[in-house]
Amino acid sequence: MAFPLNRPRRLRRTEVLRRMVRETRLSPDNLIQPIFVCPGRGVFNPINAMPGVAQLSPDMALREAREIAGAGVPAVILFGLPQHKDAIGSEAWSDNGSVQTAIREIKEHVPDLAVITDVCMCEYTDHGHCGAVKDGDVDNDATLELLRREALSHARAGADIVAPSDMMDGRVGAIRAVLDENGFARVPIMAYSAKYASAFYGPFREAAESAPKFGDRRSYQMDPANGDEALREVALDLQEGADIVMVKPALPYLDLIWRVKQEFKVPVAAYNVSGEYSMIRAAGINGWLDERRAAMEVLVGIKRAGADMILTYFAKQAARELNG
Repeated sequence: MAFPLNRPRRLRRTEVLRRMVRETRLSPDNLIQPIFVCPGRGVFNPINAMPGVAQLSPDMALREAREIAGAGVPAVILFGLPQHKDAIGSEAWSDNGSVQTAIREIKEHVPDLAVITDVCMCEYTDHGHCGAVKDGDVDNDATLELLRREALSHARAGADIVAPSDMMDGRVGAIRAVLDENGFARVPIMAYSAKYASAFYGPFREAAESAPKFGDRRSYQMDPANGDEALREVALDLQEGADIVMVKPALPYLDLIWRVKQEFKVPVAAYNVSGEYSMIRAAGINGWLDERRAAMEVLVGIKRAGADMILTYFAKQAARELNG
């Protein structure tokens, strides 16, 4: 039916009508808040490139976790910084590491908050790459054993989900095997399955102190031009035992979030990464846009693309708004 009989604006006239016909509904249950955990006590170290985000010692991470849970966010993901770095990132699997300590603190005092842990080596190695380096390149198979140790350490500390982000071939299967062998068959794996070699990670590398000391990560992270390859990576991770798959970053890869969800019909996570966050924060601080509205619009767009879970530094803020 043509105009004037057909008037789509009729259903946009009031907020009540807009809510009633809304197709995509963002919920606090869709959100995961990242936390950067560092050694010490009483540490609150603001990150210059990410206004509003800080490195936190485990006791301060517990305080933040309480606020996050109070806002209605169901989960956090922990990224660790070590006291000392070495060539193989050995503090990644220390029972007394910052992440392991924070897991125990949070699970003791905020037991209903799900704790996810990033499983990677870049924060812990003195060269800043995501695994063991041999002849100037990351040795894929040698790195698998390091990831197994780290994931098992996190599970023993009480992590609810482990999330390998390294992009080594075979790492999901290696981690699944070691968890199952040690009585942690119940612990799910959230795989960073399609992680692109992106310019949007810059602020994160300041936050996690993980910038590579030489070269870059293009030999193991994906080429931004490739879409079909992402589907192959997801399929491999699912075959190896991944329970949740992730696309990272989110905004330049909304098409991949959609394709993964449509192809595999499994839980899909998307990471609204540090650069995406910092762009909106900087524009908001400078008065160039309405930060609150922009952040919510981005999160709704990621959800509309097919993400079931969104890792975002806006999680606590967004959940408070969604809960009124």
